[in-house]
Parts: sequence; structure tokens; C-alpha cells
Amino acid sequence: MSDPQATNADLVELSVPASSAYLAVLRTTSAGLGARLGLTLDDIEDLRIAVDEACAMLLPVAQSGANLQCRFELHDDSLEVVVSVAAAHTTLPAPESFAWTVLSALAGEVYSSVKDGRVAITLRKKRG
Repeated sequence: MSDPQATNADLVELSVPASSAYLAVLRTTSAGLGARLGLTLDDIEDLRIAVDEACAMLLPVAQSGANLQCRFELHDDSLEVVVSVAAAHTTLPAPESFAWTVLSALAGEVYSSVKDGRVAITLRKKRG
């Protein structure tokens, strides 16, 4: 994850309950920030779906009562989205899995990490 102050990035952070009922908030934010970056309509839709899929991967591992944390960093030529949750267990789809392949195709760059009991998925969508 980059340092938004070192790169002059705009930073938006949201926290919503780890429930599929709240994913529309994150999808809408993704679309708005993608439009601000100047992504095409197709790329904005891919980003919305990628954020939704990343969240869907995290919901099954979330601790009861946890919140999804979503951090959006808007750079000059890309949008980095980090979705994380306090995890009951840290099993995510393998990078060779179909779900991960689809996520990579939609977002461009995709990474996962586990730190201090939180599981995170990072997406980086570049303009152009």
C-alpha cells in the first residue's frame, strides 16, 4: 500500500458492516471515484464488479460483527482499493482459482495479505 501523502493521492476511507446489504455503498463509491479518475464506462463497471467480488471473498471469513474497511487512493493515473476485514480465519481463494482470475481480469492488479488478524484484498485499476 502506498503512502497517499507522499504521492499526493486523494484518500477516501469507508467502514460498513460486513454484510452484503452494505456492498452497494462500496460499489457506488468505486464508480464515483472511477469516473473522477476518467475511466471509461466499461472500466468503471469492471471496477464496481471487482470491488463487489473482493468484498464477497472477504465476507465468509469475517468475524461476527466485524466491519469491512475500504480505503480508496485516487492517484493521477490509477485507483487503489484496499478492502479488509477482521477475520475468523484467513482462507481466501488461491491465486490460481477461477475467482481470483476473474478478479484480476476486472481490476488489473490484485494482491491479498494477512496482518494482525485482518485479511485484505488490494485492487489497482489503471486509467487507459
